[in-house]
Amino acid sequence: KKKKKGLLVMTFLKMSTDCITTSGVVECLDPCATYTVVNDAWRSTENTDNSILHCDRNIVWSGWYRFYLGQTSAQMPEKCVAERRCGTSAPLWITEPHPVQLNEIVTRTVCNAWLGSCCYFTSHTIQIKVCYGYYVYKLQQPSGCDLAYCAGNIVYFNYLYSK
Repeated sequence: KKKKKGLLVMTFLKMSTDCITTSGVVECLDPCATYTVVNDAWRSTENTDNSILHCDRNIVWSGWYRFYLGQTSAQMPEKCVAERRCGTSAPLWITEPHPVQLNEIVTRTVCNAWLGSCCYFTSHTIQIKVCYGYYVYKLQQPSGCDLAYCAGNIVYFNYLYSK
């Protein structure tokens, strides 16, 4: 019975935390408390300035990230973003909605807009966790250059906190 209880606890921890094993030792951290801030004005879905094209392929993404636009929490768009926005040629967006249950971690497909297609280049997946009033993302390197993650205004779910 003790083993079963331990497995149940670990299963719960994996649902709401990010667990890594190093030399046989499992360490679980809450991404809502251990994230890196990404606060680049050029990532805004409203940004159409292409004088400098950004490439998230050149970033070594490690751990969890929280988007900001200025002083405000931001989120990745859930619909196709027009080409040449977000400070890049092919903006990155998620194809499914954000999680809605507090502490839920989901996997979502990331697509990109280019040459009239909303998913032209090879897509990839990321993880997203909903925290109190914001989201955190476990980002991955995109498939090529002039692809960059977009950020837009955050959408709050009033019913999220009533459970």
